[in-house]
Amino acid sequence: MKVRCYLLLLLAGMWNSCRTEKDFDGELNLIPRPVSVMMESGFFRLDGEVTVSAGPGAEESLMVLQELMRQYTGNGLKEVTRGQVVLTLDTLAGMEREAYQLDITPEQVRIAAGSAAGLFYGIQTFGQLLSDERFYNSGRQSWRLPALRISDYPAFSYRGLHLDVSRHFFPKEFVMKCLDWMAVYKLNRFHWHLTDAAGWRVEIRKYPELTRRAAWRSESGYMAWWKGDRQYVTRDSAGAYGGYYTREEIREVVAYAARKHITVIPEIEMPGHSEEVVSVYPHLGCYNEPYRNGEFCIGNEKTFEFVEGVLTEITDLFPSEYIHVGGDEASVAAWKKCPACQRRMKREGLKSERELQGYMIRRVECFLRKRGRKLIGWDEILEGGVAPGATVMSWRGETGGIKAARMGHDVVMTPGGYCYFDSYQADPRTEPAAIGGFLPYLKVYSYHPVPEGLTPEEARHILGAQANLWTEYISDTAHAEYMIFPRLLALAEVVWTPQERREPEDFKRRIGKHTGWLSRMGVNAFPLSSRLEVRSEVDTAGKKMKVWFDAEKYRPQIRYSVNGGPELVYREPFYVTDSAKIEAFILDSGGRKGEIARARLDYHKAVGRKVEYRTRYSGSYPAAGGMTLTDGYRGGLTYGDGRWQGFLTHVDVVVDLEAVCDLSFVSAGFMQLTGPGVYMPEYVAVSVSEDGNTFQEVARIKNEVSIREKRLVIRDFTARFRARGRYVRLFAKKHAGFQFLDEIVIW
Repeated sequence: MKVRCYLLLLLAGMWNSCRTEKDFDGELNLIPRPVSVMMESGFFRLDGEVTVSAGPGAEESLMVLQELMRQYTGNGLKEVTRGQVVLTLDTLAGMEREAYQLDITPEQVRIAAGSAAGLFYGIQTFGQLLSDERFYNSGRQSWRLPALRISDYPAFSYRGLHLDVSRHFFPKEFVMKCLDWMAVYKLNRFHWHLTDAAGWRVEIRKYPELTRRAAWRSESGYMAWWKGDRQYVTRDSAGAYGGYYTREEIREVVAYAARKHITVIPEIEMPGHSEEVVSVYPHLGCYNEPYRNGEFCIGNEKTFEFVEGVLTEITDLFPSEYIHVGGDEASVAAWKKCPACQRRMKREGLKSERELQGYMIRRVECFLRKRGRKLIGWDEILEGGVAPGATVMSWRGETGGIKAARMGHDVVMTPGGYCYFDSYQADPRTEPAAIGGFLPYLKVYSYHPVPEGLTPEEARHILGAQANLWTEYISDTAHAEYMIFPRLLALAEVVWTPQERREPEDFKRRIGKHTGWLSRMGVNAFPLSSRLEVRSEVDTAGKKMKVWFDAEKYRPQIRYSVNGGPELVYREPFYVTDSAKIEAFILDSGGRKGEIARARLDYHKAVGRKVEYRTRYSGSYPAAGGMTLTDGYRGGLTYGDGRWQGFLTHVDVVVDLEAVCDLSFVSAGFMQLTGPGVYMPEYVAVSVSEDGNTFQEVARIKNEVSIREKRLVIRDFTARFRARGRYVRLFAKKHAGFQFLDEIVIW
């Protein structure tokens, strides 16, 4: 189904009372927020009698506008030479290629732009105004649109959404639905992840086995299949799961996207993540055996014959400037043992297997360049020597993107901590399965694609940013929509609206309106959570902690209590000293909304004290470094929030309290989330010492959380005892994977 269907549903049930201009408070609910809005006096009445006209060159844009009006009214506007709604395609001084200007007066609506793309985006803004129930008068079947002038253009040229269809195949209709909503929110790049180990999803005539066998697997659940037999099967096999897009379907999607000024960028993975290819064409792997490894044999010239054959058809199907070649997470193990790869390295003067990978990427880039295309790949393509004309997509944080920009390469930012929509967006204990992490829409909204420290020249290489949806745990379209929306709206504003125009509180107000709209129009969007987050800030001078609450919803009514005391109305931040148990919840006319937020805050003896690390924390999860465990801040719902410190070893740390004192309480918070390999310790031992050399164990707390528990668990390992000492040693015995520790509380 397309957007028009949802809009008709909206009109049938959204407005059941008359609306007039008195309901309008002067605040627009547009996403992304325009660069400039000037409100004027009066209203323009839009009804079935209004006429429309298009200037020279704007005829296609007129078709877009008429389609929009048919969605809302069932009929288009009457076309005349000089209409009341006017589309103008003209060169406007100072306006970018995708810029537009929308003028509404009591007499006329005028959308002007210097390009068809600009007109299209102006029409999308006009459509959002029509969707605002405050402007619709159901009794008269008309709109009263406020007079205004909007001048608007994007902050970044690349505004993207990525969809992984390898791990779980999604039908063409769902892809088109994604394109519909991308257009509404002015996104312009659809990154289609068509191939990976889980399945090949695009028809290639030269290599029919790719869709006959590599498009189908023996198990529908990706994780069960990955941890099981990893077998590929034919479509007619019992229990076969998968699918692919025909050449005709690909062309249909590409053309559909183009009408919405969206470019479809295909991704064909190489040299790694190619298990499905090697399974049906084993001679393309180093071992000449299926299911042995997932990397192409770079020493084999037939590999390049295959890759170029595939990319020839891909470039015929996709007219995009970029072709994405993956390039991520390739293992070098097979290349080290492969005689052909080693001969290639010697012949080409390559010093390492990573340089061998770089050789392949450079060679593919040269092939694509001859076909008039540009190569784009994940930031691993920087390893081993990047192709001169390659564009880098930075996913492992921003480091790769910064490096690439400083080397003169164009960059698309998509760091996992801000742009990976397969992360949880609410309490993992209550949410559908996800890969891990915690990424609420406000964190997405806080992202700025241009890293600090780049020069103006380097910053020009940052093309924009992209949201990525990987589907290991996402098997159906409803779940996919739930993960994409409304976070995609936050990313849309990040890449369109200038940073100085972005305001989190105002965005809360607007996104609340849009989530309801999305839901009414058939999108299974995540409903904004009624969850509260207890935030705190340590005041070392005053030896106290500042406390406030944060919520996804706009200006909620909040009630709270401290240490079980009376229920209070929250109006402003407050302070606590020593230890305090905070409880808070959102209240509306129907009573309490959501779960009670609970937090323990401690301005304890160890705050600000030095920590000796006898075992070192992981460089991948340093949090705040050496002071993380005594900075007074507890971790949140994800180990990637900058407060949880990760260890791949036993935890063995010593806190120096700087003076001998009476001790009675030690507590340390740990996390378990087995999906990404995070486990509780087997036990935690607490020891104390007066001299820092001789320690006496005063408590040993055993773990009571099962290793089979797959849900998120956060537990404090607490010891109560009586002793004197200056040094407190905490030892946590590793069970498996990572250990994550957030704070050591000492009294």
